[in-house]
Amino acid sequence: MYLITKWFGTFLFDESKIKQKILFPKKENEILKRLQKIKKNEILSEEKKIVEKINKDIIVNEKRLEQLGRYNPKYDFFKKVDVKSEDYNFPRELIQKVTLLLYDKQTKDNLKSVDLQVVQLINTLDEFIQTLNLLNERYEVWSEIRSSEKRMKPLIDSISFIKNEIEIIEKQIEKDMELIAPNISSIIGPLIGARLISNARGLERLALLPASTIQVLGAEKALFRFKKDGKNPPKHGVIFQDNNINKSPRNLRGKIARVMANKISIAARADAFTKRDISEYLKSNLDEKISEIRVL
Repeated sequence: MYLITKWFGTFLFDESKIKQKILFPKKENEILKRLQKIKKNEILSEEKKIVEKINKDIIVNEKRLEQLGRYNPKYDFFKKVDVKSEDYNFPRELIQKVTLLLYDKQTKDNLKSVDLQVVQLINTLDEFIQTLNLLNERYEVWSEIRSSEKRMKPLIDSISFIKNEIEIIEKQIEKDMELIAPNISSIIGPLIGARLISNARGLERLALLPASTIQVLGAEKALFRFKKDGKNPPKHGVIFQDNNINKSPRNLRGKIARVMANKISIAARADAFTKRDISEYLKSNLDEKISEIRVL
């Protein structure tokens, strides 16, 4: 006997005809679930059920079904058999809709994967920068001692290597951020934007945070001290690295940080959910707001 699964159902054949069949529900989401499982090489409950009481030898044409039968896709039967969805009132329009849903889900999963990669890249970048700072300190101390270049060469080579790796990582972050978060990148730059995503533990998490939380992301220690002592709440966290804030007068930094956090919040929601490029509007509006603050 032969087991064949199509997008609309699973079928058990003998040499001449269908012996059993289990059709899937005619609902987009139900078919989508089954196609996703097939894509992950999982066995469907319908496939298990259709063969559970069969004592005869079963031949399958998919590697993922080896647990249910003998895998041999070269059998002539599989080349001849033709099961049409229309014969079971499953219109072609249905699979077209499901295919679009599957593609959309796969695209989102791929972006989410890049999102998590960005977090790892930022963590690696920070560790490289920390290592570079330590090596530079060692180089400064060693330079004060009379020594040959040959003795210092391993240290110099290490510093050069890490600097090069930092550049490579930064370029990769910029590339990935342009793919998953173009709006955030336009507002605050890809590297600071990536740090915000890292601190929020993902793009979608960042998009769900209120602007007031985004404003102080990265200032958790200062925020904890404020909650404990009630003094000097932090006005900004990671976003302080942006020149619009750190190069402004102290009395304006909080206001600019608040406006910037609001725009980042909007940008994050667009990047995470709607995928619309509204960067030009956001950047223009942000520049206008900052200009207004500076002339007050």
